[in-house]
Amino acid sequence: MRVLIADDHDLVREAIASLLEQEGIENVETVSDLNQAIARVNDSGAFDLVLLDYKMPGMNGLDGLAKMKVANGGKPVALLSGNMSRAAVQDAIDQGAAGFVPKTMSSMSLSNAVKFMIAGETFAPYNFMQDADSAVGNLSTRETEVLRGLCDGLSNKEIARDLDLQEATIKLHVKTLCRKLEARNRTHAAMIARDQNLL
Repeated sequence: MRVLIADDHDLVREAIASLLEQEGIENVETVSDLNQAIARVNDSGAFDLVLLDYKMPGMNGLDGLAKMKVANGGKPVALLSGNMSRAAVQDAIDQGAAGFVPKTMSSMSLSNAVKFMIAGETFAPYNFMQDADSAVGNLSTRETEVLRGLCDGLSNKEIARDLDLQEATIKLHVKTLCRKLEARNRTHAAMIARDQNLL
């Protein structure tokens, strides 16, 4: 299985590649933007799956998806994002995306999603596509659980253990929820949660 990950954030790109490799997907390549992704496919042939960061430079919404689909010769192309609306995910799937992968998925779920899409199926997390009652504001259910851990003063390792996730996944959740809450860091995120009675 050959998988190409295109994401402009080094940490995110390498964390996801590492998670996939830990789950037995050995041939994972990474690039930092859409043009590099297209060039890599042109140089080395179509990949079994290309994961594109929805928000990276050059994507222009779903235009980048369309370009990558052409470049990858009809093989699956999916979107990767830490923050994408249900409506945008549905639009992407309607326009032929193989699916949508949240950057905050656990390694096993991520690996299963990748294998599912390589097999020709369309993937979108069920809980993401439903209304999540347990989520707070614009945070996902999982981000809310991580925020609860931050408010309890837990480390990433402790939160990962409690939620049965990889520590790298927790780091991604913290980064995303800090951006959504406009928090400078994890401590600031916990203060905002307390001040606004989010939990």
